[in-house]
Amino acid sequence: MSTEGVLKSALLLMSIGEEEAASVFKFLGPREVQKIGVAMASLKNITREQIDEVLHEFVAEADKHTALSLDSNDYIRSVLTKALGDDKAGAIIDRILQGSDTSGIEGLKWMDSAAVAELIKNEHPQIIATILVHLDRDQASEIVACFTERLRNDVLLRIATLDGIQPAALRELDDVLTGLLSGSDNLKRSPMGGIRTAAEILNFLPGNHEESVIDNVRQYDAELAQKIIDQMFVFDNLLDLEDRGIQLLLKEVESETLIISLKGAQPALRQKFLSNMSQRAAELLAEDLDARGPVRVSEVETQQRKILQVVRNLAESGAIVIGGKAEDAYV
Repeated sequence: MSTEGVLKSALLLMSIGEEEAASVFKFLGPREVQKIGVAMASLKNITREQIDEVLHEFVAEADKHTALSLDSNDYIRSVLTKALGDDKAGAIIDRILQGSDTSGIEGLKWMDSAAVAELIKNEHPQIIATILVHLDRDQASEIVACFTERLRNDVLLRIATLDGIQPAALRELDDVLTGLLSGSDNLKRSPMGGIRTAAEILNFLPGNHEESVIDNVRQYDAELAQKIIDQMFVFDNLLDLEDRGIQLLLKEVESETLIISLKGAQPALRQKFLSNMSQRAAELLAEDLDARGPVRVSEVETQQRKILQVVRNLAESGAIVIGGKAEDAYV
């Protein structure tokens, strides 16, 4: 969900009343609730025009959809498998239709990342890695950022080399996080962890942390380190994005975020964005970039990560393809 989308959602929920807003929150995930909640708390001096605009947009969007009362596990399995394939659909189906093996993990998703880091930092790195692969990638990144460099490097290396999670490992998590998971030895191994998971988590880490982790993995296995790098999608990779993808991205990104991000971008990438804007918009952006003074590298990285998150959201929805050929798309 883009920053603009979060703000619109916050405005909508502030407008429809407490009971209705509470009903909506029941259908949202923990990260969505956190983001929208923060946005709601920050809303100040909202005009009637802003509220009307959001409400009209919501009504228009709602008119496009039909309410279908389909409640069939077989239907969900069939649709997701056809859309995503067996491997990708499997984990999602388990979370939607079963969820029993990750109930405790789901509880961690509602906790502040720093609190989770404090809770698990003294556990064995393999246990920490097993926990983190069950969490959303951005939350996992926030958690490992709270660790010491040594622990962070160790955990990411273990995530990259994790080849699924056996039921015995799930029971070990059960011991660590009090009744968290259960299962039988006959259960199929969960396809969690691996190179892509490590790359996705690294995508959210600050540049200095990312470099330290990659160096640590390279000392362990240079080929593995390169495979992780190949799976990562960084800001400069936007040069490889097709023009239509850049145009979709521009619709989702706030101008301030774009300006700060491009302050730290190579000239070719700046031109890539400018060439996909109207002449007037490109002129205004170029003026803003020239007029903007020095910006901290940390702030540039923060804003670039926001744009990369929008890119991932667009990729997950199928609107764009990133990371190579469509059949091998990194989403």
